[in-house]
Amino acid sequence: MKNRYIVLIAIFLLGAILLSGCNLLPGAKAKTGDKVEVNYTGKLADGTVFDSSVGGEPIKFTIGSGEVIPGFDKAVLGMKVGEKKTVFIPVDEAYGPVRQELIGEIPRDKLASDVVPEVGGMLQATGQDGRQVIFVITAVSDNAVTVDANNPLAGKDITFEIELVKIN
Repeated sequence: MKNRYIVLIAIFLLGAILLSGCNLLPGAKAKTGDKVEVNYTGKLADGTVFDSSVGGEPIKFTIGSGEVIPGFDKAVLGMKVGEKKTVFIPVDEAYGPVRQELIGEIPRDKLASDVVPEVGGMLQATGQDGRQVIFVITAVSDNAVTVDANNPLAGKDITFEIELVKIN
C-alpha cells in the first residue's frame, strides 16, 4: 500500500511539472517564454572579445521578451541544457546600424566648467523623457565636443559562443 502512494505522488508531481511548462526533464528544449541562464562570450569580426560571462554569473533572461538582442534570443531557441554553440549575428539582428542622428556636437561653453573632455571619455545627460543618455566623446576641438550616443557595438557583426546553463 505504501509503494502505491509513492507511485501516485510521483505521477502527480510529474504531471504538475509537465502542466506548469517547466523544462526539468532531460532533453527539454528552450522555447519562447522560458526563463533561461546562458554563459556567453561575445566577439567582434577580428576575434576581439567585447564581453563574457564565463567565470562569472550567466546572463538570465526570458526568451522572446526583448531583454537581449534578437539574434541572441533566436540562437537560444531550441537549445538543450548543457548544449553549446557558436552563432554569427549580423548587424540587423545585433545592435543595429549606426544612427547618424545620435551623433552630434556640443558647444564647449555648454559643458560644466569642471568637465575636461577627452576622446573616448563619456558624458551623461538627461533626455526629455527623463532617461539617462550616455555619450562617448569622439572628437574635441577648441569650440565643440563631438559625441555619439550609439551603442558601441552598433554597425558591427558579432559572434557569440553560448552555452545554455539552465531552463527555469
